[in-house]
Amino acid sequence: MASFPTTVQPAYRGFSKRSQPNIKKVRFADGFEQRQLVGIAAHQNEKVINLIFQNISETASDEIEYFLNERALDQASFTFTPPSEESVKTGTYSQSGTTITVSVTAHQLFADDSITVDFTSGSATDGTFSVVSLTNANTFVITAGSSATNSGNCTVTKSGTSNFVCESWSKSIPYVNRATINATFREVFEP
Repeated sequence: MASFPTTVQPAYRGFSKRSQPNIKKVRFADGFEQRQLVGIAAHQNEKVINLIFQNISETASDEIEYFLNERALDQASFTFTPPSEESVKTGTYSQSGTTITVSVTAHQLFADDSITVDFTSGSATDGTFSVVSLTNANTFVITAGSSATNSGNCTVTKSGTSNFVCESWSKSIPYVNRATINATFREVFEP
C-alpha cells in the first residue's frame, strides 16, 4: 500500500476534520428516539479531512498531484497520518501471565486500537498491541505474547495513521513557482 508523501505538510489554518458515526435511529411519534451504532466497532466513525497545502513549491505540488492521480487510477487507498494525530504518552504497567494492565493518564484509547508500547523498565517485551479492553479513562488492558510477572514504566504511542482515499482535489497557482492544493481525504476501512 502506498503512503502519502511526507515531504510537504498541510497548513494548519486550512485543516479541518469531520467525523460521521454510522448510526441508525428510530424516532417515534411521542418524540422518543432510539440510536444504534452500525458495523464493526472500529469502523463506525469514519473521518473526512479537508487539507490545504498552501504556498508550496511547484515541484512539491506536482508530487502530490501525481500521487493522488495514481491512486485515482489504480483505485487504491493510501496511508496518511493527519496533523497532530500521533500521540505519545508515558505511564506504568503491571503484567500477570499474558495480561498487561497499563495505566496512562487520559489515554484516549478505544478497544481494538493499535498501539506501540515501549517498556522502558521491567522485562516485558516491546511491540505493537491491540487494546483488549478499557478499565477506565486511565487504564487499559493488552495481551502479551508470553507469560510473565513484572511491572515498570512504559511509553505508549498511537500513530494516528489510517487508510484514506482522495476523491477530489484542486490546484491553484497564485504566484510564479508557488502552488496551493486543496484536497479532501476520506477514511476507509480495509486491510
